[in-house]
Amino acid sequence: MTALITIVIAAAYIVGDIFGLVPGVLTNSSFSHYSAPQTRTAYAAATLDGKLESGTPINSKQASDLVNTLKNAEGVGSDISAVIRDSSGSTIAQLNATTAREPASTLKTLTAFAAASTLDMGSTLDTKVYLVQPKGGTPQLILQGSGDMLLGAGQNDTAHVNGRAGLATLASRTMQALHQRGISQVTLKYDDSLFGSERMPAGIQQNDAEWRYFTPISSMAVDGGKQCSGRAKQSNPDNDVVYPTRSTTTAADTAKTFISSLSSAGIKVDGAATSGDAPANSSPIASVSSAKLSEIMAYMLRNSDNTEAELFGRLLALKLDQANSTAGATAATQSVLKKDAIDTSGLHMADSSGLSPGSTVTVNTLTDVQEKLLVRGSAVAEAEGLSVVGVVGTAKSRSADDSMNGLVRVKTGTLSTASAMAGNVSRIHGGALTFAVIINNGDNMWSAEQAVNAFVAALPKL
Repeated sequence: MTALITIVIAAAYIVGDIFGLVPGVLTNSSFSHYSAPQTRTAYAAATLDGKLESGTPINSKQASDLVNTLKNAEGVGSDISAVIRDSSGSTIAQLNATTAREPASTLKTLTAFAAASTLDMGSTLDTKVYLVQPKGGTPQLILQGSGDMLLGAGQNDTAHVNGRAGLATLASRTMQALHQRGISQVTLKYDDSLFGSERMPAGIQQNDAEWRYFTPISSMAVDGGKQCSGRAKQSNPDNDVVYPTRSTTTAADTAKTFISSLSSAGIKVDGAATSGDAPANSSPIASVSSAKLSEIMAYMLRNSDNTEAELFGRLLALKLDQANSTAGATAATQSVLKKDAIDTSGLHMADSSGLSPGSTVTVNTLTDVQEKLLVRGSAVAEAEGLSVVGVVGTAKSRSADDSMNGLVRVKTGTLSTASAMAGNVSRIHGGALTFAVIINNGDNMWSAEQAVNAFVAALPKL
């Protein structure tokens, strides 16, 4: 009887399955075969580098009057050069355009152009940890940097460039790798050999005696070596609004911070960190990556960060097999400029940042770079990273007409005896223009800067 009942129930379920009354794989319903749609023809990619719209022709008299107004403005003095060009590269108005003058931080546009045209701007600067296990000795960690001077002391910060790679994250990853090997006690060395023995341009301290705007480049640093504490620390790590003194031993400081992070992660470190070389032909047990070079370039340009500018110059020198020195960095930059047919007459680069005394450049050279940014894509990282007047970066506070904010992308330059600006402009009548201005030894440098601001604010109206 039990077997019969089981057979009846099974038969009833099968019938129910066939007619879709109960769930199952059997069915008597018809079904249609799926037909894949025919492959669509791909659209051909459009060319991004087209001819720049010229817009309404620039009134040359209006442009000349604007240059003359700047020349005669209060505080400007006689050591002034300026040039305005249209989108085709033709000079519309100029004053002493072939005279080489001290450019201050507008020199960074040359370094940025050469680096953005040559380096892989999508790559990162990785900070790595290697493990050496000597027979009968305490396991040894070697911390090696590759130029990330914007490390954070905490966890990786994906929202910012400064602090994108965090030492606390690196310590956590190192701890996991060590625990897998049954290691809980180590010693630490740090490898800071990447940039050789020459770490800064000669004479740079003449314009930065307190180390507030520069620190010698190294393979690693936390927050650019800024010695911030409490109220002095800026709320946005990507926006330099305070200028504390900077450490000149940034690699050793980084190693010390890393020891503290390891201890917090449960790894005991014997003694203090010492200098040493990472093992050759070995793989790291942990690493963290900086922001992309394109993001670091934007940080450098918008904050006018001298250390990062020198870093880009040195990375370029290493890429082009030039000397691992300031001279090698500036030679590498100039070689790229000449290759791209940028006028280098009168150019002398005392460094890659414009902070050291002795650099000279013409406004023609500065404007040549800006023209390249408008018409080609190889230096797009610089084009996207420039400050925008009234909006972001060092030019945020340089607006003389709020209605023109957002239309001018520039690099500013300021020293005690120099005020400069170079950039490209979206004109309100359509099209674009490029410009550069340098004032040296003004009668009143504050007034001269205000005159530059007024000059730049009038450019979109040409």
